[in-house]
Amino acid sequence: MSESHGSESTQHLPVIEKAAESELGQSASAADYKPLPVLEEADDAEGRFWSARRVPAGILALLIVAGAGLLLYDVAAVRADRPAMHWRRSLANELAERPLDDTWVLVGAGVATALGVWLLVLAATPGLRDVLPMRRAHTEVRAGLHRGAAAMVLRDRAMEVSGVRSVRVRVGRRKVDVRAVSHFRELDDVRADLDATLADGIRGLGLARRPALSVHVARPGRKG
Repeated sequence: MSESHGSESTQHLPVIEKAAESELGQSASAADYKPLPVLEEADDAEGRFWSARRVPAGILALLIVAGAGLLLYDVAAVRADRPAMHWRRSLANELAERPLDDTWVLVGAGVATALGVWLLVLAATPGLRDVLPMRRAHTEVRAGLHRGAAAMVLRDRAMEVSGVRSVRVRVGRRKVDVRAVSHFRELDDVRADLDATLADGIRGLGLARRPALSVHVARPGRKG
């Protein structure tokens, strides 16, 4: 029976190593390596979540309504043979007398241009960069996972690996960067276990596009 168990263990270990190597794209022999490529088979047609842009849209709408209402009121007052508002007369005089290369004219034009570009960027980009789209299990339901929550889950999984003293996980849109500190065991063995554990953790997140994985394992620094 002991020989049978020993043969089973020797048979399973190469299978695990081979699966980890094919899944991650390279061997787990180095303590520090470049990010792994994105898994093509995991890519779905799920795009990023679009932000409602409620605050910028509300502010812009209020400013436009207030400005348009004030201008219409002044035009109606002039049509009723009443003098125009002081601010409109002053603005017309300033624009007529002040040269185009004046400092305040350039500053105002720059502010207006920056505001316009900012509004165009808000309108053309989806936003919500901290939310990672997940695979759809149902057509009517679409789910997302915050980067902070994903990093916390992967950090908890990494801390379960024997030899890991501390770990820092940063989850991006395309890459998961892991920095671990090991106070015992060989660094290559710790990194190999982290590869397998974190690869399984990334699969368990259910993301529409699995990010690449980058792991760095080091010894704790000397005190003093």
